[in-house]
Amino acid sequence: MEKINERLINWASILEPKTREQAERTSTLPFIFPHLALMPDAHLGKGATVGSVIPTLGAIIPAAVGVDIGCGMAAVKTQFHRSSLTGNLSALREAIERAIPLSAGGVNSRLSDTAAARIAHLTRLADKAGFNPADFAAKWELQLGSLGSGNHFIECSTDENGMVWLFLHSGSRGVGNRIAGHHIQIARDLMKRYWIDLPDLDMAYLAEGTDEFEAYIAALNWAQEYALLNREEMMDRLVACFSEWQGEAVIESERVSCHHNYTTREKHFGREVWLSRKGAINAARGVAGLIPGSMGDASYVVVGKGNPVALNSAPHGAGRNYSRSAARRAFTRDQLREAMKGIEYRDTDAFIDEIPQAYKPIDQVMTDAADLVEIRHTLRQFVNVKGD
Repeated sequence: MEKINERLINWASILEPKTREQAERTSTLPFIFPHLALMPDAHLGKGATVGSVIPTLGAIIPAAVGVDIGCGMAAVKTQFHRSSLTGNLSALREAIERAIPLSAGGVNSRLSDTAAARIAHLTRLADKAGFNPADFAAKWELQLGSLGSGNHFIECSTDENGMVWLFLHSGSRGVGNRIAGHHIQIARDLMKRYWIDLPDLDMAYLAEGTDEFEAYIAALNWAQEYALLNREEMMDRLVACFSEWQGEAVIESERVSCHHNYTTREKHFGREVWLSRKGAINAARGVAGLIPGSMGDASYVVVGKGNPVALNSAPHGAGRNYSRSAARRAFTRDQLREAMKGIEYRDTDAFIDEIPQAYKPIDQVMTDAADLVEIRHTLRQFVNVKGD
């Protein structure tokens, strides 16, 4: 832990100068209380540093929540040992790719019964919140149960005892992105209207008690629920795919789910705050969480230690060392193949920017997080599915 200033505490041993500067700017906002906490995977983001925990009094920065509202992880432990799997792994990967729409614009051709029930629940929530999700994304219903692209993934992994886990990472898809973008722009417009000067306009905020704030909170909570149900729908399909491929129904002995881009009300240092975790998970004492490594690297099932100075938080992954464009210039498809040796994946140039070398070493991130979480399981993937 490093105390950068009175309002900025850092757990990242690898911290790029521009990332540090960005976090320092955010920490100067008058409504930050008690301090901003930088996680071990911190890296430059839009509006606020990815891998930061931002407690605020009476205001929320929409860009500090991010554009993938409710993005997070889900994992299921099965009864299978890796040694009991005899099927063709490419067939399993292809079955998963058929069952779950991939890539940024991926949609379902029809709604499954489970998706329809989840959509009905989300429709009721939206009606209660007083907004229409179709105003933000016309195909929001058909995107429930779809993965997206970038660092979102589906994996089959084994833990340190050889037990098989099903693991995935995704968020609120197009509708969450549009909701975020809409309210980020409203916040920016309000700063201009009231002549509020900020070091970075992406730090634009909404003040509690205003109509704009209430509209954002309503939509934010809905998008966080959408993201959770999106992961549940995908996990149900992943379980079904694996069961069919193995010829035996998966029996879940454990299911873990967590957001890592979200805002919630929590009490810290004696005050009720709006706590925005942008690339961070809840690590309150005893709370289970998931910290994925990069494509081809280890991931972790953890339990929180409840570190109060870290605002009961922990990192959400490895954190980028290279931007996507820089990674494409620096690395090759052959290097990706080498990094993915022994893992079934779709061999394409599209994933070069997801190569493990583009990220911070996950082992270092977990070392930095030693006083934030306890590692329960270390997962190593043997099947990886991503969207272009």
